[in-house]
Amino acid sequence: MSIGQTFLGLLEAGPRHGYDLKRAYDDRFGHSRPLPYGQVYATLSRLLKDGMVELDGIEPGGGPERKRYAVTAAGVTDVERWLATAEKPEPYLQNTLYTKVVLALLTGRPAADLLDVQRAEHLRLVRELTRRKLTGDLAEQLICDHALFHLEADLRWLELTAARLDELARRMRS
Repeated sequence: MSIGQTFLGLLEAGPRHGYDLKRAYDDRFGHSRPLPYGQVYATLSRLLKDGMVELDGIEPGGGPERKRYAVTAAGVTDVERWLATAEKPEPYLQNTLYTKVVLALLTGRPAADLLDVQRAEHLRLVRELTRRKLTGDLAEQLICDHALFHLEADLRWLELTAARLDELARRMRS
């Protein structure tokens, strides 16, 4: 996800301080991985340097001054361009799990056990996401659905690979 463009989109609703922007980001997009404050201010600094945001005000406080940021016309244009651009589908043609299966077969280790352990971990995460989905708001339900669909595809791949392990092992030996 592009944090910069996400900040610009959030700033279209009105100027915000870095702290408020982080909170809005974390509430909507960062449930499992909240943004570190350093990343928030580094991103805002880059957006300011690139002319995508401007300082809308500086307020004194008990600690450092609080800067309020507003999106510029160039920032709005950047968000519009980003939103209109399709995301590249990730085909996952090379992944760690496939590499582990091949290496297990090449080294004489039980690849079926590796697949069983991975299947159990995927199912654990499916149960966790299903619980989150049942208690979450619509946004939480949609992001959980996205993750669940990916996990279901991974589980299908695990089953297919398990069914083809003998053939894959024969091809590895030859």
